[in-house]
Amino acid sequence: MFVCTGYGTQDPAAPLAPLQINRRDPGEFDVEIEILYCGVCHSDLHFARNEWGFTQYPAVPGHEIVGRVARLGGGVTKYQAGDLVGVGCMVDSCRSCVSCREGLEQYCDGGFAGQTYGGFESVLQEPSKGGYAERIVVDENFVLRIPETLDPAAAAPLLCAGITLYSPLRHWGAGPGKKVGIIGLGGLG
Repeated sequence: MFVCTGYGTQDPAAPLAPLQINRRDPGEFDVEIEILYCGVCHSDLHFARNEWGFTQYPAVPGHEIVGRVARLGGGVTKYQAGDLVGVGCMVDSCRSCVSCREGLEQYCDGGFAGQTYGGFESVLQEPSKGGYAERIVVDENFVLRIPETLDPAAAAPLLCAGITLYSPLRHWGAGPGKKVGIIGLGGLG
């Protein structure tokens, strides 16, 4: 285990402020990421203010993470130190339920356990802490490569708002010559 600085809150009414948080040392298939940028999503505010009713404090939001690989577990094969990578809202799953075996970890029977924040950090046996921090440790299967040609600050929001819009467009075969409508307000609409 190591300690790093995060930016979070101690209760629903308190402002976000620096605090010390625990991170697990990289296990065999873990990637430790030095966080360079973390997008700000309205979900982060809902979580920090306990508007969904499940926040445990201290709470560190942030699920649009871009950074550089700092350390690797001995079994990691997908990344090397220095790679530019990203992490979204999921950092783990049970990997054994029907959904996980089909590559649909977002429907894992384990529910919110594998969330970047608001889940449960099984190694440390405490609530998971998000990307408003200096570092994060994530299993390599939940880390995404970010092209070096992409501005890392601009890439961070793609890990939530970007994928939220891209997924249905891809699912429904949107492309040249097709019409689509995106309805809503704010960053997604």
